[in-house]
Amino acid sequence: MKIYINGQFIEEKDAKISIFDHGMLYGYGIFENIRAYNGRVFRLKEHLDRLWASAKAINLTIPVMQIDIEKAIIETLLVNKLSDGYVKLIITRGSDSNIELDNKEQYTIAPSSIIIITSTISSLLYSEGIYEKGIDIITASVRRTKQDSLSPNIKSLNYLNNILAKNEAIRYRVMEAIMLNAEGYVVGCSKANIFILKNDILYTPSGSEGALVGITRDTVIELAKNKLKIPVKEERISIYNIYNADECFLTSTTSEIVPVVYADSRKIANGKPDKITIRLMKEFRNLTRLTGIPIK
Repeated sequence: MKIYINGQFIEEKDAKISIFDHGMLYGYGIFENIRAYNGRVFRLKEHLDRLWASAKAINLTIPVMQIDIEKAIIETLLVNKLSDGYVKLIITRGSDSNIELDNKEQYTIAPSSIIIITSTISSLLYSEGIYEKGIDIITASVRRTKQDSLSPNIKSLNYLNNILAKNEAIRYRVMEAIMLNAEGYVVGCSKANIFILKNDILYTPSGSEGALVGITRDTVIELAKNKLKIPVKEERISIYNIYNADECFLTSTTSEIVPVVYADSRKIANGKPDKITIRLMKEFRNLTRLTGIPIK
């Protein structure tokens, strides 16, 4: 694959940025994960709107317009001959030979770096059997960073909090780890949002509780309300609620909708993906393959 870096396409083996880039030194940067389906980029505007919101929140200037990034993403997919795939868009703060954190000139250093990486999606998706059988998850001991420290809606390059939770899941040989906020309520998983169904109502943690307001999450809410005519509530969810749910599933850009059948070794309902989760999976897959900005 060729990597887009600041307007140029570079072979993977030669793609690099400066060791003085503040994205590498301090995690001063942002990113978005984006999907292309059937020759279209799904919900690209929503991803770019969130990218710009993240940039504003951390006082990061993106040196181009949204339409320029949109064109660069399309061009990168075309160059790599991908009609179905994965896009990682990264904006770093840029380089400065002075590595001090409190450098008084840090806001006049070189323009932000713009990096676009594309790849096939097969290596990132779970196997089809996982979607048919569901996954096990655990509750991580590491808590989500408090909202008054850093908003979870900033997709920053500093992802250590989530990585530590994911590492716990790996140690317990499960697919994902639930993350709690400082008050002990569920906010999501290490790299996914979470939903539960109880008494024909779909619940998901709210952004005010520390959940990332995900693009796939919002799409699922729309589908549940408009296609399945199921009420959706964004409110506090406890681990107790997860254990006693009628259905549970995770959502993310890369893995789409993934059924959860065990949480902390407790079987959820009948221990199988159930009808609402299955219907939402079908509706989501139909939507992604019919809508989006054409790759041309």
